[in-house]
Amino acid sequence: MEACKRVAKISKKDLCTPPGDAHPDFKIRILETKGFHFHMALDMFVRIKKALEEGKQFVGVFPTGPIFQYQLLAAMCNALNVPLKHVHYFSMDEYADEDGNDIDPNWPGSFHYTINEHFISNLKPEFRIPEKQIHFPSKNNIDHYDDMILEARGEAGAKGAHIVYGGTGLSGHFSFWDPHLAEKYGMDMEAWKKATPRLVDFHPISTIQMAVTDMSGAWPFVPPKAYTTSSSTVLGADYRSWWNDGAGLTAEGTYAGGIVWQKFITRLALHGPISMQVPGSMLRTLPGDFVIIEPVAEDLKLELTA
Repeated sequence: MEACKRVAKISKKDLCTPPGDAHPDFKIRILETKGFHFHMALDMFVRIKKALEEGKQFVGVFPTGPIFQYQLLAAMCNALNVPLKHVHYFSMDEYADEDGNDIDPNWPGSFHYTINEHFISNLKPEFRIPEKQIHFPSKNNIDHYDDMILEARGEAGAKGAHIVYGGTGLSGHFSFWDPHLAEKYGMDMEAWKKATPRLVDFHPISTIQMAVTDMSGAWPFVPPKAYTTSSSTVLGADYRSWWNDGAGLTAEGTYAGGIVWQKFITRLALHGPISMQVPGSMLRTLPGDFVIIEPVAEDLKLELTA
């Protein structure tokens, strides 16, 4: 609790100063709300275009949250005539039911549906990623999902994707790699780091996050499990680009209820103890970007608002 009290007091002006245990190539920055998703889309676009110009494949692990950058990325590709035939899209995760069955990809709450609506369908047909290069973790592929990434990469010595994009969950998770999984690996750091993609039960905090941010607070409708990438996937990539937009935004750039929910957990991940029980804290031990939308960076105040 002392660490929680300490990080809660970290001000906006001190937030971007990496702690002494951070990797020298781990960068923290704050962006204004208006340009946040544009800059995330631009980061993706520049990397994709560079790989195309160099005649290389581009292998990325992508989140379904943040999501509003995808429409902008599609617009950039369409306007500047950049095809994505060389892109291998690996989704970070996807929901499953209580028995571990894959969720209906046509359900509007699924990540399949969301990515198609926000990204794939907005690309010109001739620019779209080939279907065989779009992957979501599932019952059939979860045991070799990391291997699929390496196969797509096709480079000797590669340990994972070129890049993993993501955001920090309310529980401190990356992907759906929640805090309670540390116990499943006996609190053994090395075993935890090597853990591969798997079916997971949600931490209660993650269930509430998904309910509030995606389902109008209707927590009974949040699926109880997910197939997810893991610490091996995230930590094994060449680079990690983390975009934290937990400020209740809608696709139109307005606020949904004014809920700014990421202030504490970003501070804990950046400035608290490095711990398996705060998976996002591991990000700062490796090269990467950690980008924070301005409302999340504002000073944390503990007060009743409703």
